[in-house]
Amino acid sequence: MATLQTPLHPSALRRIAAAYREDMGRRERSILVSWAGFTGSFAAVRAITHAIHAGKGPFKNLSVGGEHLHHYMWGIASLAGVGALEVAGKEQRRHHPMVALAYGFGLALIVDEFALLLDLKDVYWAKQGRISVDLGIATVALGGTAFAATPLWRRLLDKSWSDRRSAVIARSPRTATAT
Repeated sequence: MATLQTPLHPSALRRIAAAYREDMGRRERSILVSWAGFTGSFAAVRAITHAIHAGKGPFKNLSVGGEHLHHYMWGIASLAGVGALEVAGKEQRRHHPMVALAYGFGLALIVDEFALLLDLKDVYWAKQGRISVDLGIATVALGGTAFAATPLWRRLLDKSWSDRRSAVIARSPRTATAT
């Protein structure tokens, strides 16, 4: 009798890890890690801010000199670090999964407070603050869709490139004289 293997079953985890290493290119791995980092961070920061707002759990707002430090600031710092690595980092560091994770994390912190940045007013808990939630959900949905369609995009781009290359070869003077 076959046993049911859930995604967390050790053999399933080994297959997932092998597929990640062997079947995905560096670019696809970076996209997946940054998308997962964004999704997880966006969900976590929403949960934490709701806990702070409700006065539950160990979390508190961070203030310096009586000024509240919004979490988009940490997002900007994260993206600045990722940008510095991309501009001046060594190749192996630029493509490290932690860079992709930091990118997703930083972007999530900024998107979560997008409404504040849009109006320069703290509307996080107001009706206008909903735009940040909508943008975050749209980013997760579109990012997931684009990532899931990677094989389709690759095939379409390869076919388009192949068709263009064939058209150029067909018009080249060497090909025209050979026929």
